[in-house]
Amino acid sequence: MARRRPRALRPEEEELWQRVARSLTPMHPARPHPGPEEPDRPVKHDTVKHDPTGPAPLPEFQLGQSARPRAHGHDLAPSVTEHLHHAPVRMDRKQFTRMNRGKLTPERRLDLHGMTLAEAHPELIRFVLTSHAAGKRLVLVITGKGRDGDGMGPIPTRRGILRHQVPHWLSAPPLGAVVLQVTPAHRKHGGEGAFYVYLRRAPGSTG
Repeated sequence: MARRRPRALRPEEEELWQRVARSLTPMHPARPHPGPEEPDRPVKHDTVKHDPTGPAPLPEFQLGQSARPRAHGHDLAPSVTEHLHHAPVRMDRKQFTRMNRGKLTPERRLDLHGMTLAEAHPELIRFVLTSHAAGKRLVLVITGKGRDGDGMGPIPTRRGILRHQVPHWLSAPPLGAVVLQVTPAHRKHGGEGAFYVYLRRAPGSTG
């Protein structure tokens, strides 16, 4: 169905509407239009002015440029030989020098080469304690240099696990109380595959 166009107001209706419109107060009065003497002024936009006396731009830099350079390679723990060479001398220094030069002859020997850790530990305890009780001062413990690991595991293993473990056993109870000095043996007595173990003087001993 077509919509009908709205009809125009009749003259009497138009006059009535005008009288009603003049009696009302508009809610939003229209803004006054500028007269010819006050033309529209263009809107000014704020502009940012750069101060030539301001701070200078930051210099170019690279991340980590002030960091200290790191040495190449891995930070590995010192070897047993290095650790023992830097250990303080607790025995008579003259005897210590003669021992390191192979001038002192060990009074007893213990060969742990080929043993497992479980086999070697009690054997070392028995050997050191009986040697100390017998008044011996210098004994030789042979560990061997050990074999290289197979390198197949995710964590690298030290070469000669027994050689690395024996010095720790000698410094821990019960052997630490009777052991005075441990140092790698002279090459005539096994070199890096053996240790000199210098024992404390046993009570009542004259040696």
